[in-house]
Amino acid sequence: MNPLRRHELIMEMLIAANEVTVAELSERLSVTGKTIREDLAKLEEMGLLKRIHGGAVLAHADQRGILSAHNPMINHAAEKSEIADLAVTMIEPNDIIALDGGTTTQELARRLPNQPMTVITNDVVIISELVRKERIRLVVPGGYRVRHMLTGEDAVAYIRKLNIHKAFLTATGVHPTYGFTIYTGNYLAIKRAWIETARTTYVVADHHKFGQGALFTFARLSEVEAILTDSGIPSATVEQFQQAGARIIQHQGKD
Repeated sequence: MNPLRRHELIMEMLIAANEVTVAELSERLSVTGKTIREDLAKLEEMGLLKRIHGGAVLAHADQRGILSAHNPMINHAAEKSEIADLAVTMIEPNDIIALDGGTTTQELARRLPNQPMTVITNDVVIISELVRKERIRLVVPGGYRVRHMLTGEDAVAYIRKLNIHKAFLTATGVHPTYGFTIYTGNYLAIKRAWIETARTTYVVADHHKFGQGALFTFARLSEVEAILTDSGIPSATVEQFQQAGARIIQHQGKD
């Protein structure tokens, strides 16, 4: 098993349990304790975990639940609602849009008006939401299921044949140096397909994700039209990311 795949599995186990031991990881991944300790040191350098005696814990409390299907909308629900409202204003009748998998795009799907448009998505929750809106043409690229998303080479190839006007993507972390990041490599190819196929790409991310980094970078800040975020983002963070090359569009909050 190559080191990057080990790092991915270590982070998945950590996110699921919040704490793991060297012994557990060594047995699960069939490598020596020395190798695991080296892996943990590398992941700690990246700011993804903190080593403790005999194991490791997550570096940030918000990391927990990223890969879990249990009550994903509980965390930062108000922020996700603001971002969804903002994203809806970017969509016009008869648009052809792509909705990447994620809790914020799921909220966006709930708020889409039942009017003529085409939506391409690989998120099974979004599919179940939009199938009830009969005026929306729903397109599913297929593939195999990884948690709540469909992915795979066939899905990527299908997406690349489409004429997508606007894509709305999610990210685990938005970092001024690493760009847009995720924890699992399973979604890298399909995220690249959205970006490289759509005329315009937006990333939807609440302000808690800014400054966070995950294991895999799927895009640079400059590769998308803008980041759509909530009204709670500090002005200093906006300035920092603008200087790094990002365009930030934030919800203006309530008057």
